[in-house]
Amino acid sequence: MTVIREEDLISSIAEGLQYISYFHPPDFVRAMSSAWEREENPGAKQAMAQILVNSRMCALGRRPICQDTGAANIHIRVGVQAKTDFSRALQDICDEGTRQGYLRDTNPLRASVVVDPFGARRNSGDNTPCMLTVEMVAGDKINVELAAKGGGSENKSKFTTLNPSGSVADWVVDTVETLGAGWCPPGILGIGVGGNADKAMALAKAALSEPIDMADLLRRGPSDRAEELRLEIYERVNALGIGAQGLGGVTTVLDVKVRSFPTHAASLPVGLIPNCAATRHVHFTLDGSGPASFAPPDVGDWPEILLDQASAHARRIDLDDLNDEVVASLEPGQTLLVSGTLFTGRDAAHKRMVDLLDQGAPLPVDLKGRAIYYVGPVDAVGDEAIGPAGPTTSTRMDKFTDRILRDTGLKVMIGKAERGKAAREAIAKHKAAYLIAVGGAAYLVSKAIKEARPVAFEELGMEAIYQLRVEDMPVTVAVDTRGNSIHETGPAAWRRTPVPA
Repeated sequence: MTVIREEDLISSIAEGLQYISYFHPPDFVRAMSSAWEREENPGAKQAMAQILVNSRMCALGRRPICQDTGAANIHIRVGVQAKTDFSRALQDICDEGTRQGYLRDTNPLRASVVVDPFGARRNSGDNTPCMLTVEMVAGDKINVELAAKGGGSENKSKFTTLNPSGSVADWVVDTVETLGAGWCPPGILGIGVGGNADKAMALAKAALSEPIDMADLLRRGPSDRAEELRLEIYERVNALGIGAQGLGGVTTVLDVKVRSFPTHAASLPVGLIPNCAATRHVHFTLDGSGPASFAPPDVGDWPEILLDQASAHARRIDLDDLNDEVVASLEPGQTLLVSGTLFTGRDAAHKRMVDLLDQGAPLPVDLKGRAIYYVGPVDAVGDEAIGPAGPTTSTRMDKFTDRILRDTGLKVMIGKAERGKAAREAIAKHKAAYLIAVGGAAYLVSKAIKEARPVAFEELGMEAIYQLRVEDMPVTVAVDTRGNSIHETGPAAWRRTPVPA
């Protein structure tokens, strides 16, 4: 019998992680293209256009779809009759594949895994360990499912145990309505029903790698209760009007995937895990004949979309001249092209700044009258000023917002998704503004960044403060100086009564 080599598994994982960093699955591209074609809200349509243009650029340029290149999720089904030459633990083998995949010189992927969740949260530097799950199954092959799951969508994972008579659809719809836009819709909902707590969540995660076939299901109709549930949730969630990036619109989910398992008579466990607009996964099989090979998708899968028309109607803003009059004139939903000086800063940098303010010490950067971008970019390669640099979820900075606005004179923040009540109140109190860039369009956004240099907290790696020079960076006004939010008014305008199944 042919032997499956350790080195073949390592190299296949490394190549697979590179592959999914810049290639969307073709079914996702087709589903997003269809959603873009039928979208009626101009703002949401433009957001989806950016996602699709970014996706095509990444496929051609072999650079990451999203700056959050995710934790490596590896699910392995080992045939009980498979012959291997493995000499190390499977976790160690998969970690080596992850390490090689993320540290590729030609396309370095951002390391986001921290080794101590309780303490200093030191970055491992190579995105290890991977998140490994293993099944022993019939057969003599090894099947591997690779996925790169970003923090924005993973943080929205939910679990509950319903009464046996409870409604899974009601709980899912009510829960999605509370998630906000931090998971970067439109995407996919993975739902696991049954088993116990860990089984339900594993089912939900596994469901996200299934082929997108909602269009086919809508045409032919459901054949069992699981498909009925999929259709009901799909219709009801889209009827919420959340839309692309939470701006309001026709499509919030592209598909709903459901997996189930037997459970205790007294229980109805339900897991919910959303997948964002940077959906990334691939499957391969090792049979002893060598490492896996990955064929590039057909570039014809991507629609030809021009962004120039939307840009022609955008308002240009000079970030080096952010006076009170300019900031006060910004309106929620307005499309902007911003140019000038832009500082970066995420969670760790904000905490450092607040600690310095508490000590009465000066900050390493002067933010008065400036703009800050919530981003942790990928390392640059070649002649790039910066690697893919899309926004991170802004609510993580909410607890710092009032203090930073009050004590630094910062005028504009750029991130993704909604802001919480306290942050909106602080924005209104200090007459600042909050803008959003499109999550899932990181490579496209990075092309607007012409210069980048670290200016503070360099030891934080991707969370250091950088000074950027941007030209015509596309953003949308999300919260104005009065605290009005497009993430409230947009979905409210597009909410509708769902069509009965």
